[in-house]
Amino acid sequence: MDTKNDMGIKKASDAKAGHRNFPMVPRVVFGKNSFNQLGDILLPKRKHSEAPFIFLVDDVFEGMEVAARIPLIFNDQIIFVSADEEPKTTQVDILVQKIQTEFTEVPSGIVGIGGGTLLDLAKAVAILLTNKGSSALYQGWDLVQKPSLYHVGIPTISGTGAEVSRTTVLMGPDKKLGINSDYTTFDQVILDPNLTQGVAKEQWFYTGMDCFIHCIESLNGTYLNAFSQSYGEKALELCKEVYLGELSSEESRDKLMMASWHGGMSIAYSQVGVAHAMSYGLGYLLGVKHGIGNCLVFQYLEEFYPHGVQLFNQMMEKQGVILPKGICAELSDTDFDIMIEVAMGMEPLWENALGEDWRRIITPEKLRSIYEKI
Repeated sequence: MDTKNDMGIKKASDAKAGHRNFPMVPRVVFGKNSFNQLGDILLPKRKHSEAPFIFLVDDVFEGMEVAARIPLIFNDQIIFVSADEEPKTTQVDILVQKIQTEFTEVPSGIVGIGGGTLLDLAKAVAILLTNKGSSALYQGWDLVQKPSLYHVGIPTISGTGAEVSRTTVLMGPDKKLGINSDYTTFDQVILDPNLTQGVAKEQWFYTGMDCFIHCIESLNGTYLNAFSQSYGEKALELCKEVYLGELSSEESRDKLMMASWHGGMSIAYSQVGVAHAMSYGLGYLLGVKHGIGNCLVFQYLEEFYPHGVQLFNQMMEKQGVILPKGICAELSDTDFDIMIEVAMGMEPLWENALGEDWRRIITPEKLRSIYEKI
């Protein structure tokens, strides 16, 4: 069986598949105010004065200091994008069309500044500027044929691991699925903990829990190997320090940014599991954002991750976070069927969580019983 995971990596334990030579981010800068180096980093990548850099920036920064610090020269352009909803294939296509219409020259590169939504959009736009057709055509594994445009990721919130992954998860016309390819990974990442100042506490918690749940699902999965384990254990240790310790805000920003990086690496050669699979269903039907979606599901997964759920509850109590209730209270049978179909379609996630015989454990009835609690 030639099994691939959400990152596009063949199952490590499958001898027939061999060992995948997966891509990593080739260049990364970490440190307070490292954002100030952006101009110097981009300069040698500029093709010429008519080939701009396009900056896709979370619209929360419009009119704020971060946007003012972006090193615009020549005909560079900032496009402010709302991150209120999960990134969509239609959104990617509109951005690509806008760039191709406004500029006769192919841009020098794309820079994404924001959380996971903006980073995923930047990765997808960079791919679609060199590959023809709609982004929906590339949802899946290794469908991208041509190298993407040079692209840079600058996270302003920590936890998603989008800065390090080889996937860009998009909501398509009939599925929520990543563009998983060797060309998706960023060419450059700038990790500046100061950019994460001012993040709302609930958002900080939900996105950090995305990282925490990455680790729990990776470390308890059947795809686990020494590579993913080493990163996952470090990320988990950092998450505990951040959410259960007594760190200063500065220490917390530094450590959570590193947890996000290690958490993303932990699933690069393994996989996520039950919470992520079910969160896809919530996201597809209800537009629930990924971080909170994982939390809403994970609280009811003690059967699968008893120690992880125990830690999660301790973190919620320590941070004074109360999850919303009644999200699925008014759903119809058809609605539940849609969520269940989307969730069960994430076969590699289930196989990682429960092994090849996962269908004996996971049934539509079981998934519905969990969704009904949310």
